[in-house]
Formats: sequence, C-alpha cells, structure tokens
Amino acid sequence: MEYGKAEKVIEVKGLKKNFRFKKKSEETGKKEKIEIKAIDDISFKINRGEFIGLIGPNGAGKTTTLKCLTGLLKPDRGNVKVLGYEPSKRNYKYLEKISFVMGQRSQLWWELPVVDSFLLNKEIYRISDEDYRRRLKKLVDFLEIGDILNTQVMKLSLGQRMKCELASALLHRPEVVFLDEPTIGLDVVMQKKLREFLKEYNKQINSTILLTSHYMDDVKDLCKRVIVIDDGKILFDGKVTDLVKRYVNYKIIHFDLKDGVKKEDLSKLGKLEYFNGSSGKINVKREEVTKVAAKLLKSFPVEDIDIEEVSLEDVVRTIFNKALP
Repeated sequence: MEYGKAEKVIEVKGLKKNFRFKKKSEETGKKEKIEIKAIDDISFKINRGEFIGLIGPNGAGKTTTLKCLTGLLKPDRGNVKVLGYEPSKRNYKYLEKISFVMGQRSQLWWELPVVDSFLLNKEIYRISDEDYRRRLKKLVDFLEIGDILNTQVMKLSLGQRMKCELASALLHRPEVVFLDEPTIGLDVVMQKKLREFLKEYNKQINSTILLTSHYMDDVKDLCKRVIVIDDGKILFDGKVTDLVKRYVNYKIIHFDLKDGVKKEDLSKLGKLEYFNGSSGKINVKREEVTKVAAKLLKSFPVEDIDIEEVSLEDVVRTIFNKALP
C-alpha cells in the first residue's frame, strides 16, 4: 500500500521467522523437535515520519517483527531494509540511527543514578557536550524528570523509569524508534503524558516510529495507520478509520429519553445493546444511521442523542474473534 511518494525508511518483503526447540514427548518420553512459525511471509513499507501501530494478540509476532527490524533476530527468509541497512548485520552506523524501547525491560543501569546512564549513552553515541546539554534539558523539561536524575534506577517507580527509558533512548535523536509496549503497567495519567511526549517528538524530529501496544488508546491517539498481525500474518495494513469501516458495519447511537418508553418499541430501531428506562444505546447499520436517528427524534421523547464509531478496542476484538478457527 502506498502512502504518498515520501522516502521509504522501512521495507520488509516476504519476512519469515520460525523458532525451533526440543520438547519432551508425553507419550514416548523422548525429546522431539518442535518448530513454531512466529512470522509467516509478511511484507510492508513505512515512510519517513510515519507513526505506525503494530497490533495483535499475544503471540501474534509483533515483538519478533521488531526484533528482526532492529537486528536482534536474523530472519529465516525474506528481505528487511531499514534506512538502507540490513539490520541483522548490526552495522554500527545503523545502530546509532535507531532506538528500541521495551516496556518490560530496562536499558538503564539498575544500581546507578539515572544521569549516569544518560552520560554513558552520550559517550556511546558520541554526542557533543553542547548537543548533550541542549537535548537533555529538553527531554528533562518535557518529561519532568529533573528531580530524579540523581536517583538510583532501582528506586524509581515504574512511571518514572519509563520516562527515563525514553529520555535515554532518544538522547542521540534516532531516525527510527521501535517501541514495544512503552506504557504497559502505567496508570492512565502517566500513559497520557507519555503519549503527548511521543506525539511531540515525532512532530519535531520527523522520526519514524513503530509502536506495539495492547492499549488501544495509545494506537488511537498516536497512529493514523495500523498494521494488524495475527498468527504471524498481516490481516490489515491501512488507516485506522478504514480499519473500523472494514470490520464493523454499524455505528452506535447513545440516547437519553424521558420516562414511559417501552424497550420493545426501541428494539424495532436496531440492536438495542442497553436500556435502563431512560438511557441506552442502539447499534445501527452505517447506511441507516441518519434514518434511525431521525425516527428516534420524531417518535420518542429524546432529551439527548449522540452518534459515534465503535471503539478501536472493540474493533480489534471483533477482528481476532473472526480470525479464530
């Protein structure tokens, strides 16, 4: 799928990755070779500056895909190019242009103060003193971590640590950022703050960001395009709005009524999901929304009405339920 004529930063073609291991058979007691398809012949392209959501259930192949793109895993088959480099070769010039942040793994030095990890990255990525001071100040101010720079990493809360992880990963201003569940375990307020930061970073630096997350608010707020993957295969690649339209053919009408309305009368308008005597919601086919809303307003004592799309979380749940055997 083409998204304009912008520069292609990530190009994946026919990527396959299997995991092989030995497992003791319950029947024979002997070890047998087991092979699991983690990624099964996927292809996609990503342009510079895009913020892409890679979504799917546990075991779908999301993290494996990111590890192949960063060079942590070597593909069994297929071609992978990021910024013109072959990631599995682990070329230093390539590694200094990317960052990989995993929500469940720390890249900071556990027993040292936060700032020591920042200084280490300064040397690793050969950042000048002037650039380091300027970049660190911006990151510290935006992420509000000035008061914990001299705190040992082990003493930080999860939210504090994740903000420091991001600051450390972005100090060298990577052109491509891979984020694997960056908001996992964080409270709603902290999730929102990190999303605001990532959105602003993407805008200012024009970086290319590929995000995996089980929190659909992350995807909805940050990504215009999503790649849906399940069982190692791509089920969908396109705009979030098109994803909703393709897999869900209805909208939701929320309403508040005066007393005295029968549930049976409302059920004639569409699928009545909920009604407590005054408030409720009806699922209505897209092409009938206008007609049903007009009839609701005309035939019932409506005090308030609202029409909305199905939540992205519900859409994704519908997709994976359909994908089940």
